[in-house]
Amino acid sequence: MPDQILHTILTGTATREGTDADNADAAAVYRLADGTVGAAVIDGIGHGPHTSRTAPLLAQVAARIGAQRGPLAGLLTAGQLVADRGADGDEANAVAVVASRHPDEDDTVIDYVGDCRAYGWDGTSLTLYTDDHTVGAQLRRNGVPVELARQHDNWIRAALSTATVGTVYSVTIPDRLALLTSDGAHDQIDHDAMTDLVRTHQDDPQALADALVAAAQPDETGYRDDATVIVLAIPTTA
Repeated sequence: MPDQILHTILTGTATREGTDADNADAAAVYRLADGTVGAAVIDGIGHGPHTSRTAPLLAQVAARIGAQRGPLAGLLTAGQLVADRGADGDEANAVAVVASRHPDEDDTVIDYVGDCRAYGWDGTSLTLYTDDHTVGAQLRRNGVPVELARQHDNWIRAALSTATVGTVYSVTIPDRLALLTSDGAHDQIDHDAMTDLVRTHQDDPQALADALVAAAQPDETGYRDDATVIVLAIPTTA
């Protein structure tokens, strides 16, 4: 008889295509027999002919391997699928965030590369636990004025196709609820608005994921990126 699973991890997943046709984002959640959940958000770079077709495969691989072997293994395995540029030199590339959580452990383990993010909600505040791998973020850390650094936020310093143990970052989130987001969600929703949505929907992960992607707003040029969110949560009644 299998061991009793004390808690069930609730999940919610949502994605919305941006103003450029052809959604280059993807998300996947996979649950093992013991209740462990692996989850992955993939944000394809550009909108080439391979990207929207390959992104869901990358997400499935990262989530499944992440659940079984940990998020680092999931991310690196997915990266191998796009490590070669292909016969036409235009294979998909992407950035990613991968998570795993066992239902009876306190932390969600995160590995990421690029500018996908992971947040935690402790019931009161929403905390960003990841640090974007962009030139803009690096410039800000080195004291470059925010307005100048912001011009370089779309320059990715590390991507899935070239990910190694040395270029993938790891964090743990000790909170009951974790969010995984593509930049089309977190860049186009004000942090205070995100916090309000989490507070409102914290007990319904699917409603929260839907609300977050629906809240992503166009920028000043009218452009709205693909937006994708995964929510992982331990029920408050557990």
